[in-house]
Amino acid sequence: MVFKSQSVLPAVRKMKDFEKLMGTSVEFIVILDSHIAQLKPLVKLARASKKSVLLHADLIHGLKNDEYAAEFLCQDIHPAGIISTRANVLSVAKKKGLITVQRLFLLDSMALETSYRSLERVRPDVIEVLPGLVPNMISEIKDRTGIPVIAGGLIRSKEDVDHAFKAGASAVTTSLKSLWPFKI
Repeated sequence: MVFKSQSVLPAVRKMKDFEKLMGTSVEFIVILDSHIAQLKPLVKLARASKKSVLLHADLIHGLKNDEYAAEFLCQDIHPAGIISTRANVLSVAKKKGLITVQRLFLLDSMALETSYRSLERVRPDVIEVLPGLVPNMISEIKDRTGIPVIAGGLIRSKEDVDHAFKAGASAVTTSLKSLWPFKI
């Protein structure tokens, strides 16, 4: 598993939180909400602090969410990985050797089946299931795809983290700072 040394992946929206993580033992940091001009210095700072950044490509202000944006991120920004709901973005990142995380929203059965077809085409390294509070779906998705699953969205307590791991999640993402140091 990609995140074997870390069970909780901090998901940051504020740059002051990102900077605070530079002095911690976390290896991977998820950047959820950013501006295109911030990316290069953030990834450079992370690399200098021996951290790996996973960029959520769908949430970068000033950058369209398409394969050209993915090319730019891979060639100019050089994050460790890309998170996206879009298969075309992840396909480019995968070809460039980045960690690929496909976000999957659990809306209804039809959306889930559509997601399964997309997962078969892309074969991302990891699937992020949102909301991460549906243990039986974490198990089903992991079993059906054979791809490691991380749970994200609405993870608010240590119990939520425990439930996700008991269901088979390999890690959780959360923006709740009190859970960042949590380990299984």
